[in-house]
Amino acid sequence: MARYHIETYGCTSNRGESRAIESALRDAGHYRVEGPERADVAIMNTCTVVEKTERNMLRRAKELEKETADLIVTGCMALAQGDEFRDEGVDAQILHWDDVPTAVTNGECPTPGPGTEPVLDGVVGILPIARGCMSNCSYCITKFATGRVDSPPVEENVEKARALVHAGAKEIRITGQDTGVYGWDEGDRKLPELLDRICSEIDGEFRVRLGMANPGGIHGIHEELVDVFARHENLYNFIHLPVQSGSDTVLEDMRRQHRVDKFVEIVETFDRELDYWTLSTDFIVGFPTETDADHEQSMALFREVRPEKVNVTRFSKRPGTDAAEMKGLGGTVKKERSKEMSDLKMDVVAEAYEAMVGETHEVMVVQEGTGDSVKCRDEAYRQIIVQNATEHGVEPGDFLDVEVTSHQTVYAFGKPV
Repeated sequence: MARYHIETYGCTSNRGESRAIESALRDAGHYRVEGPERADVAIMNTCTVVEKTERNMLRRAKELEKETADLIVTGCMALAQGDEFRDEGVDAQILHWDDVPTAVTNGECPTPGPGTEPVLDGVVGILPIARGCMSNCSYCITKFATGRVDSPPVEENVEKARALVHAGAKEIRITGQDTGVYGWDEGDRKLPELLDRICSEIDGEFRVRLGMANPGGIHGIHEELVDVFARHENLYNFIHLPVQSGSDTVLEDMRRQHRVDKFVEIVETFDRELDYWTLSTDFIVGFPTETDADHEQSMALFREVRPEKVNVTRFSKRPGTDAAEMKGLGGTVKKERSKEMSDLKMDVVAEAYEAMVGETHEVMVVQEGTGDSVKCRDEAYRQIIVQNATEHGVEPGDFLDVEVTSHQTVYAFGKPV
C-alpha cells in the first residue's frame, strides 16, 4: 500500500473532491503522511481562479516534483490548463479527480478492505464480490493483506445486489482484488453467471459496472463473458484489464499470469462482439528489468489496442515484495518513459472522446459535479458532464439522452436532448 501526501487549493468544491479522493485511497489500503518527502506519491489539487494563483500553482508543482518520487496534479488548473505544467517542464501525471485513486495503486490489486459487505454511496452501490486474488505478482504488497481468493456463493452476491437496488442504488459497481477469478476457490469460474443473474433477476432501472479483472483470470472465460455483455443493456460495456507491460519478458519477471497474446485475444474478442465499448488498462513503466526494447514493446501495444482509459504508473518499490530486492532503474529513466507513455495516452484518449462529439448517448447521472453540473456515464462508462443541471432538472439517478457537444481530453460535455 502507498503513502500519499495531498495538498488542496481553492474552493469548497475542490476540498470536497479531495475528501472523495482520500476516501477512495483509504478504502484501498493506502495511508496519508504529512510532508511530500515521506510520501510515495504527492497529490496536488489545483485552483485556477486568477493569474497569480496559476503562477503559485506552477511554483508549488515544481517544488513538489523535487520533494517526492511521483507527483499527480489534478483539479481545475490541471484540467483547464494542463499544458502549462508540461510547458514549464513539470514532470507529473495530469489527471481528472476521478482517476487519481487508481493511479496511486502502483499496479497493485484494489480494494483490500476488511470484508465483502456492500456499501451505498449516493446512488452508487459498491459490491465487493470476493476477497483476495489468485496472483503472486512480484511487485504487489496487497496480497499480504488479502490472501488467496475467498468467494461467497453467487446467490449471496445476487441478494446483496438486490438489497442495494432496493435501497436506492442506480449503479452497482462490482469490485474485488480480481473479479475475474471469482469462484476459482470453489473450482469454477462464476463471474459470467453472477453478472447474468444480477442483470436479469433484479427488478428496477439500474446499471452494472464490472471492476478490475486481470487478463490471466479473464482469458479462460472471455467468450462466455462477452456474450453476457452483449445480451444485457444494463451492463456497462466497460472492462478493466490491467496488462502492465507489452513485453512478455517483463510480464514473466512481474509474475503476471498472462502474456501479451492472451491480453490481445481478449481485446479482439470484445472488439468483434461489441460495437461500442471501453477498454481500460494499466501500464507500469520502469520496472527494474524493463529495457528500452521492453518499453518500446509497451508503447507498440498501447498504439495497437488504443485503450480509452489508461492508468500509467511509474514503478516504485513496496517493502517485503520480491521486486523491492531488484536493482532499480534510475529516476530519470522512469520519468522519461512515463512522460512518453502519458503523452501517448492523452492523444489516444482525446481521439476517442473527439469521435463522440455530435453523437447522442443514453447516460445515467451518477453524481453531482463542480458548480451546477452533474457527472454522467454513457453505455460504455465514458464520462459526460452536463452543465446547468438545475436548469435541465437533472440529478443523480436520472436516465436521459444527451448530445455530446465537446470534450476535455478525458471526458466529454453533453446537453440533454
